[in-house]
Amino acid sequence: MNPQPASAEQVEVRHCHGLAEFDTCIQLQRHVWAGADIDVVPLPLFVVAAETGGQVLGAFAGDRMVGFTLAVAGVRSGKAFLHSHMTAVLEGYRDRHIGRRLKLFQRDDALARGIDLVEWTFDPLEIKNAYFNLMRLGAIARRLLPNCYGITSSPLHGGLPTDRLVAEWWLLSPRVEKILAGTREGAGVARQTPLPFGGAAARGERLARIKVPARIVEIKQENPAKAARMQNEIREHFQSWFARGYAATGIEPAVDGASYLLEAWGGL
Repeated sequence: MNPQPASAEQVEVRHCHGLAEFDTCIQLQRHVWAGADIDVVPLPLFVVAAETGGQVLGAFAGDRMVGFTLAVAGVRSGKAFLHSHMTAVLEGYRDRHIGRRLKLFQRDDALARGIDLVEWTFDPLEIKNAYFNLMRLGAIARRLLPNCYGITSSPLHGGLPTDRLVAEWWLLSPRVEKILAGTREGAGVARQTPLPFGGAAARGERLARIKVPARIVEIKQENPAKAARMQNEIREHFQSWFARGYAATGIEPAVDGASYLLEAWGGL
């Protein structure tokens, strides 16, 4: 696949229909993740998602699909939500707000059906995804699932356990509405004094930091043992702060990586 550059305005986002479009989602999935067949989400799941209250959304440049989102319906404590299992955009069409267009369409479609929560998982080591989820969309994370999908064949995962943060996107929360309107940063307390890992949250102190490295893809390839040690340490930090009632609400990029910002969480 050799896509030509396109702007978000040139791309139509809509529901996918029929086996041919679902199969195109699978081909795009293979191209982006490059995993073995055992790790590919198969055609029947796309059909089931579309027919049982989930979503199969496509981004089209003309007749060509250049991105998609797959979500399945879920229920927790008697309340419906969507679990957005995967979103992909072809290389050449990235960094053109197409992923954001897919998520905003997903939000509008969910709200039209009375659903106000969309969840998905993301790798805490992937800084760009974290920034998009927390700072651009307004999601938060209060859970980490160790080795959520097992060891996969995708070179993107580098043979590491698939640790995943769970993004909670509360679609009607003031936080999300302000961030989508461009009137608020992802982390509302980003200027407070940070707490080091292991520190106790004193009265009035609400912000903690967890640092993640840059170049994680290269580290996975060049020194898998080092990447595994980093992953273990980051996992422990998240689990410790989450157990104390903190939520990841933002991320600050730096030259040598980035720092997640975690707030003592009391509401949306």
